[in-house]
Amino acid sequence: MEQTTVTHQPELSLQDEEVVVFTAGGDDRWRSNSVPAAAGPVLTQPGLGVTTTTITTITQTGGGWSTGLFDVCGDKTTCVLGALAPCCLDLSLAQQYGECLCMPLLPGSTFAIRVGIRERYKIRGSVCEDWTTVYCCYPLAVCQMIREMKQRMKTQMYHVSTALVSS
Repeated sequence: MEQTTVTHQPELSLQDEEVVVFTAGGDDRWRSNSVPAAAGPVLTQPGLGVTTTTITTITQTGGGWSTGLFDVCGDKTTCVLGALAPCCLDLSLAQQYGECLCMPLLPGSTFAIRVGIRERYKIRGSVCEDWTTVYCCYPLAVCQMIREMKQRMKTQMYHVSTALVSS
């Protein structure tokens, strides 16, 4: 014998609760044994309610280059390699940036890496400034990018903002 019990809705008062017991008989008819109560109809249906979504945005902040173009004495190893073999330093830069070691052999690759570094670390500047720096001061530009990569790998600063959206 199968039984189903229906009790009151949460919105209704706990006073005068009505309990209805349905009993299934052998002839597939339902009988109701109910206790009378003074409960009214359900006026509101449970709804979805208010949905709250939290959106978190993490932005890596940068500002300017951590060292200037002519601050070559800050890192003596980089300075010596930049003065004697800037192409070898360019290979090291490509590796630190996460590119293939063949990347510096492509025309414009140092310029592309400089733009990429500036975009990755949110450094102020423009593509025109990057082009001028790389093609007019190639060894100094490579040294500056190496110093920047070393500095940014040590400390990375993030700005976290959170917004609460309700629907």
